[in-house]
Amino acid sequence: MPRIYVLRWGHRPKRDKRLTTHAALTARALGASGFILADIKDPKIEQTIKKVVQQWGGSFHFQMGIPWKTVVKEWKAKNGIVVHLTAYGENIQTSNVLQRIKTTGKNVLVIIGSKKVPREFFSPKISDFNVAIGNQPHSECSSLAVFLDRYFEGKELTKKFENAKIRIIPQKHGKKTTKS
Repeated sequence: MPRIYVLRWGHRPKRDKRLTTHAALTARALGASGFILADIKDPKIEQTIKKVVQQWGGSFHFQMGIPWKTVVKEWKAKNGIVVHLTAYGENIQTSNVLQRIKTTGKNVLVIIGSKKVPREFFSPKISDFNVAIGNQPHSECSSLAVFLDRYFEGKELTKKFENAKIRIIPQKHGKKTTKS
């Protein structure tokens, strides 16, 4: 199965800490292999993600501070494809864009922005696919969640995270966990 990494572009430290953290947690929980915070370093987010991985298990790669153009160039050089999530792209429900992505069999770099992205993100030089989760304004975190769920066909929802110190025991009412 190809691997998926998420590239977060345009993180604004005073405004986006919580949403960027939620995007990384969503990526991890819904099957992505890693998360790259482009162009900037935010040690607080890195610390949070590493703590979650340590407590809740699994392997999840987190990088930050790498220029987004470098990430894209290196990703493509390794024969990966780039998917830009945007309200202006091909609608995931009404087109065959997801099937075309999967048919490549290649590792996927998913770009999510936080502010208005540069026009070049829409070009074939950067993005192999521009994908819309609906064609209305919405959160990049919700777009990422829907994209990953559709890509993995719901199988990510039952994934077992190895080396977890804490596990949730699903139940009808209340909250129950086990610790190892």
